Amino acid sequence: MVRSIRPDAVLVQAVIAGALSFAHLHDLAAAAGQSGWKAWAYPVSVDLLMVAAWRRLRVHRSRLAWCWFLVALVASLGANVATAGFLDLADPPALLRLGIAGWPALAFLGGTLLAHSPTPEPAPASESPAPTDTPVPDPVPAPAPAPADEPEPLPAPALPQTAPAPTAAPVVPPALVEHARKVAADHRTRTGTDIDTATLRVRLGVPDDLAGAIAAQLA
Repeated sequence: MVRSIRPDAVLVQAVIAGALSFAHLHDLAAAAGQSGWKAWAYPVSVDLLMVAAWRRLRVHRSRLAWCWFLVALVASLGANVATAGFLDLADPPALLRLGIAGWPALAFLGGTLLAHSPTPEPAPASESPAPTDTPVPDPVPAPAPAPADEPEPLPAPALPQTAPAPTAAPVVPPALVEHARKVAADHRTRTGTDIDTATLRVRLGVPDDLAGAIAAQLA
């Protein structure tokens, strides 16, 4: 299936900007005394160094990649500015000639360092623990059927029921009885009625049997 090529504004802009930068670098190299194929090789060298540094930055943002990316960017931007009328290309300064002459060695050094710098290995994925075998419970054997000819067992005779032994009355400490009298007197003063066993149990925080014994002594 053939895909149709549609114009993209970003792609068109990139092609135009690249062509202009390429032409400016060529004109600057030609003005500095680099004629013929050498003047065309300078813009290729600058653009390739920038692309190599950018590809290196996408893999690992190291200082080395940032350094060479900025060097190539300054070289390209400087050529654009220099050819805009800020320099006399008919008589370029000696410093420009020196920079153009030294660029091949600088670009070769940057490309070599970018190509041979170690690439950080990705962090190993955490190993998932091996699945543990879930123990299978032993099957419960089914009860054996009872023989059909065995007679049903007779029910065991009921044991005679014995009356429960009477529980002894709880022993009430005298101090608790005096405290209960004060509570009962306070209740009678506030309500005008005698305190009942349930209210006494709640006020004293004692069990039911102990509250009954105390109420019997207060009666």
